Amino acid sequence: MKKSLNIIGGGLAGCEAAWQAANLGIQVNLYEMRSSTHKTPAHQTDGLAELVCSNSLRSDDVNSAIGLLHEEMRRLDSLILKIADSTKVPAGSALAVDRDQFSQMIEQSLNQHPNITIYRERMLKLPEIGNWIIATGPLTDDSLMQDIMKLSGAENLAFFDAIAPIVYKEGIDFSKAWLQSRYDKGEGKDYINCPLNKEQYYQFVEDLLLGDKTEFKEWEKNTPYFDGCLPIEVMAQRGKDTLSFGPMKPVGLTNPHSDERPFAVVQLRQDNKLATLYNIVGFQTKLKYKAQQEIFSKIPGLESVEFARFGGIHRNSFINSPILLTESLQLKLRPNIRFAGQITGVEGYVESAACGLLAGRFAGLDLLEQEIILPPVDTALGALLNHITGGAEAACFQPMNINFGLFPPLAKRCKKTDRKAAYAKRALESLEVWIK
Repeated sequence: MKKSLNIIGGGLAGCEAAWQAANLGIQVNLYEMRSSTHKTPAHQTDGLAELVCSNSLRSDDVNSAIGLLHEEMRRLDSLILKIADSTKVPAGSALAVDRDQFSQMIEQSLNQHPNITIYRERMLKLPEIGNWIIATGPLTDDSLMQDIMKLSGAENLAFFDAIAPIVYKEGIDFSKAWLQSRYDKGEGKDYINCPLNKEQYYQFVEDLLLGDKTEFKEWEKNTPYFDGCLPIEVMAQRGKDTLSFGPMKPVGLTNPHSDERPFAVVQLRQDNKLATLYNIVGFQTKLKYKAQQEIFSKIPGLESVEFARFGGIHRNSFINSPILLTESLQLKLRPNIRFAGQITGVEGYVESAACGLLAGRFAGLDLLEQEIILPPVDTALGALLNHITGGAEAACFQPMNINFGLFPPLAKRCKKTDRKAAYAKRALESLEVWIK
């Protein structure tokens, strides 16, 4: 009889964990609470691996930390990266996908796997027996989260995450907007650009600051934001020029409609294969829907657009992993349970899937009574794992994207311009040894 593993959560981490364990010959039961009758505050569908915020998996350049993580996962037969590669849409040097096709193909792949069974059920408590991976993500069911906190004895840590709006391309005015990637990367025309002059930019910032915003409940008021996904109006509060040096920076772009250099630029990135939907890059927001319609429609080129989805904000929860988890992602007080994905304090789609990849492999090897060898800490996978299971300071633990600051220093000094390539070369050499 095949040994079995149970996974709670059908997001990126849970789907990747199921795929990895099933490919080791383990029988996997995957539980997802979303169904036609039960939703979450952030999801739009009940599809597995739905991308809630952006449709971008960020840079695919292997000499970037996230691009290196992409490559490591490809070499380990990652389902998430395989489907991302087959559903990608133009996005310069980034790996962006048609989010509907992405979700559908992942669900289809899991449904067709002989070792995976999918159940649409809510799990309200931590299981007492059996082998489990908790990959419930940042929107863990309240009852289950309370049970996790009760067992761990740790304070519930949380932060807010925000979603950018999506618009229909047909409403964009291309007498003002134009197609171009920053510095002509990728295909050179992967983004739609909307220019603002100085007066328009500062009026936009003022509108953001005065716009009607979502009110927080009393228990939410002291919850911090994750710095990598700040609402645009929160960035604007940090200084009137912050956005012009952030998501609205005009560098690397040339407006073909005018000889005047834009003071700021709003970029839109393709969101589906048909190129009918575009999301507004960096415009995650807590503005109310009516305010979004009024303010964003003042952007040159977007005056007549229709919104396919407005931006929004939701509360994300995560555990204090450096205190609670072992090096192989087991809950110290209940070793039959592992955690994976964003609930562990990794931040980002790919980081969550990478955590699921490791948890699925570790759980599968445990069930097969084989030795678990941790990935080398000089790989992206190893650096990320090390950070959340002990490398981070538990007292101030916050969600973290993959970055070269998590890697051990290079043995030999090299030019700053060569440093990222050196990290990537060392990582992939170590990974090959580990895979063998």
